[in-house]
Amino acid sequence: MQGTVDGFSYGVVTPLVAYLMACLGGALGLRCTARSMLVTQAWRPLWLALGSAAIGSGIWTMHFVGMMGFTVTGTPIHYDRPIMYASLGLAIVMVSIGIFIVGYRGAKGAALFTGGTITGLGIASMHYLGMAGVHVDGKFVYNTFTVAVSVLIGVVAATAALWAAGHVRGVLGSVGASLVMGLAVSGMHYTGMAALSVQLRDLHALHAATSSTVGDSPAALLAPMLIGPFAFLLLAGVVVMFDPLMVMGKPDWSRVERKPGVPAGAVAPHRSRSMYLRAGQLARQREYRSSRTPQNW
Repeated sequence: MQGTVDGFSYGVVTPLVAYLMACLGGALGLRCTARSMLVTQAWRPLWLALGSAAIGSGIWTMHFVGMMGFTVTGTPIHYDRPIMYASLGLAIVMVSIGIFIVGYRGAKGAALFTGGTITGLGIASMHYLGMAGVHVDGKFVYNTFTVAVSVLIGVVAATAALWAAGHVRGVLGSVGASLVMGLAVSGMHYTGMAALSVQLRDLHALHAATSSTVGDSPAALLAPMLIGPFAFLLLAGVVVMFDPLMVMGKPDWSRVERKPGVPAGAVAPHRSRSMYLRAGQLARQREYRSSRTPQNW
C-alpha cells in the first residue's frame, strides 16, 4: 500500500523557519571561516572549529524543523534519537574537514573543490542518516535520480559557500552569501524529501499498529532535540557581534601606500589608507618648512 507523504502539514511555517535556521548557521559559519584567514596560526583552528560547528548545527536544526511538518497518512511516525544525534555529529565532522581544507589551503582551485565536495557530502549524509532514524509502519523508497540531484545541490551549495567565505567581505556580502546558502541547503532538503515514497504494510496489520501505537508529536521532538543546537547558534552569534573585524570584513591592504623598503606585513592592520595619506602630506609640509628656514637661504 502506498502511503501519502506530506512535508508541509503546517503550511509555510516550517519551511520558512527551517530556511532561517540554515541562513543563521551559514552566516555564522562563513564569518568564522573568513575570520580564521585574518588571524595567526595559533587562533585559526579555533575559528574554523567554531565555524564548522555553526554550519553543522544550522543545517541539522534546519532539517528537523522541516521534519516537524512531515506526516504520512495512515501511520504513526517514530524517531530514533540516537541516530538523530549521530547525524548531527556526522554533519559537524564532515563540514569541519571541508572547512579546514579551505581554511589552510585557500578558497580556490583543488582545495575549494575538495573542501566543497566533502562539505556537500556531509550535508547530504546528515539528511539521509537523519531519515534513517525516522520509523513508520512500512518502508521508505527513494528515487535514485532525485537523490543524486539532492546530493549535487548540497555539493554546489557547499562549494559556493566556502568560496564566499574566502572572498566575500563586509556585512552585506556576508548576508547575501548566507541567504543563498540557506536557500540551497533548504532546496537540498526538500529535493531529498521529494525523492521519498512510503510503502505501508497490509491494511489489517496497519490498522492494528495504528490503533495500538501513537507516533511522536512535533512538540515532543522539538523540545529535547533543537533547544541545544539553537542555543549554540545564539552563543556563536554573540561571539560574532563582539568581533568587529569579523562583522565588517577585511580591508584591502594591498592599496595602502607605504614607505620604500618597508615590507607589506609591517603595515599596522588597524590603520586605514586615509591615515597613511595624511601622514605623507604632513611629512611633505615639514620638508617644505625646513627648506624655507634662514639657514637654507
